[in-house]
Amino acid sequence: MSDERVPPQKQPAWPPAGPRKGGSRRAGRSGPSSGQPDPYGQPDPSGRPGPSGRSGSSVGRSGPLAGLRSKLSTDGPLSAPTLRWGLLAVAVGAVVAALITMVVSGFDSGRVEAHTPGGAQPTGAVAGAAFGTAKQGDCLSWSKSNASDLVKVDCGSKHLFEVTADVDLSKYPGREFGPGSRFPDSLRFSELRDEHCVSAAQSYLGGKFDPRGKFVVGLINPGEAGWKAGERTLRCGLQVTGSAGTATHPISGSVRNVNQSKVFDVGTCVGIARNLPTDPVDCAQPHAFEIVSTVDLGARFPNGAPSKDDQDKVMEDQCAKDSTDYLGSPDALRNKTLTLFWDFLDTRSWLAGSQSLNCLIGKGADQEGFATITGSARGDLLIDGQAPVPPPNNGRYTPPPLPGAAPPVIPQPR
Repeated sequence: MSDERVPPQKQPAWPPAGPRKGGSRRAGRSGPSSGQPDPYGQPDPSGRPGPSGRSGSSVGRSGPLAGLRSKLSTDGPLSAPTLRWGLLAVAVGAVVAALITMVVSGFDSGRVEAHTPGGAQPTGAVAGAAFGTAKQGDCLSWSKSNASDLVKVDCGSKHLFEVTADVDLSKYPGREFGPGSRFPDSLRFSELRDEHCVSAAQSYLGGKFDPRGKFVVGLINPGEAGWKAGERTLRCGLQVTGSAGTATHPISGSVRNVNQSKVFDVGTCVGIARNLPTDPVDCAQPHAFEIVSTVDLGARFPNGAPSKDDQDKVMEDQCAKDSTDYLGSPDALRNKTLTLFWDFLDTRSWLAGSQSLNCLIGKGADQEGFATITGSARGDLLIDGQAPVPPPNNGRYTPPPLPGAAPPVIPQPR
């Protein structure tokens, strides 16, 4: 990708072009006869020039109507024929100026389209033979961080990217992507991805793309060297990304045939950074939670998408049972001071075929997010660096009394 940075936004000119809410547009004036100069360069009632050096008259102004102003101020009202000819001249001048602007800016009526299967044409080996010949349905993989070793692989084997469409930027209106144009920065490529690749993913999956599922929309560009050599084709696709946004998790099988549910295998521990989950790690490493089981809600609700409350009822009972089986004891979860968590499926995910959820165990942080756990919940673990202390048998935590204070009354469990 390019190392160019987006230029900072220019500061607005002062004073602002419009009125400010709750105040006067003309700052520093107490009334129309105050005699103070107008910051907008409007004529002062006294006839003195404002900050721009202009007085109340139109002297010094130029433009297509300047002559009319002058004649109006000296000879009185214009005749109807003269006024019509003047307005006609102004209109013709505007049309000519617009045509000149369109020619200079490279007006083009072409449109950018995501091609259908078979639409990808070999674009040469500028960005590599695999990239240049990749078409919809092809699967790509690489091992280097810059994808310079990109190759085509069989979709049945592990891969990192499945092509959904190609986008030919040479058909883009204007000169932004024309010959000799500058290589776009990452922000521009992100805009192009959102503009073309999201709809391409929906089309590729027959309208059943889950925006909350495991797959995300990606884009591969030809690289700066390929761009300078004239390559203008992009490849849209689907991939599984990590917390850093890079395609680091391989896919097995075509995306068209894979469950899009965002679930992990049982026993997986998901890392933590700033109290938030990241990517799967070894359970001996700091992590946010551990996967206990995977629940197929589609088998529980065969007649359509369940409500969130209905999902919670099923998940609460199933996760409690699964955690007992996973930890080997009904008291292990409480003794380790851990909590059960699960997500929920919205209607869009359900209709796209994502109908599975994970049961996971972790512990909430004091402020927000998750506490840091080290070690598997099946063995000895630390929570924020401390061994967990089992709560009293009555299920309530009784804080130690203050010095000299009477001990609190402990209610009997019901």
